[in-house]
This record gives sequence, C-alpha cells and structure tokens, in this order.
Amino acid sequence: MNEKNEVPGNPPEMKFKVGVISATVWRNTLTGKDGKSGDVLSVSFDRRYLDKETNQWKSSNSLRANDLPKAVLVLNKAYEYVLLNSQSNLAAEI
Repeated sequence: MNEKNEVPGNPPEMKFKVGVISATVWRNTLTGKDGKSGDVLSVSFDRRYLDKETNQWKSSNSLRANDLPKAVLVLNKAYEYVLLNSQSNLAAEI
C-alpha cells in the first residue's frame, strides 16, 4: 500500500492506531515563496478492512458509526503530536 504522502525514503514519523483505525504523521520539506524551506507535518487517516473476495487487507477513509470514537482518539493523538513537534510555520506561508 502506498500512502498518499509517502515518497521513497520518507518513512512515517509516527503512527497512532486503535483497532483498524489509524492516523499516520508524515514530515515533509516544503519551500515557501521566499525560497526558504522547512519541515511541515501532515496526517493521513484510514480504516483497514479485510476484502472477503481477495482475502487482502485494504484501506478506506469511510467510517462506520462505531469507528467514530476510535477515529476521534487517533486524530486527537496525531494533533497533539503535530502541535508538540512542529518546527515551522511554513505551511501557513505557502
């Protein structure tokens, strides 16, 4: 599986998981309009499920009602991590 923020050599910085629900934190380097570059953190989110036809695990961003508390938990943890580990306000400048 290839995460939308994943580039070769850019492993996830942190992953928070509750059951089949997960939030993954990625660190990416961006360059602003003034030419300065800095790291920004982004978060991807998914729910894993077993495809009964292929017997393979797949990802979805759709949630069931009983997934919502788990989603809130992992997203809050990811948000806390991003707040505590952001080194740049570059994202607001781009």
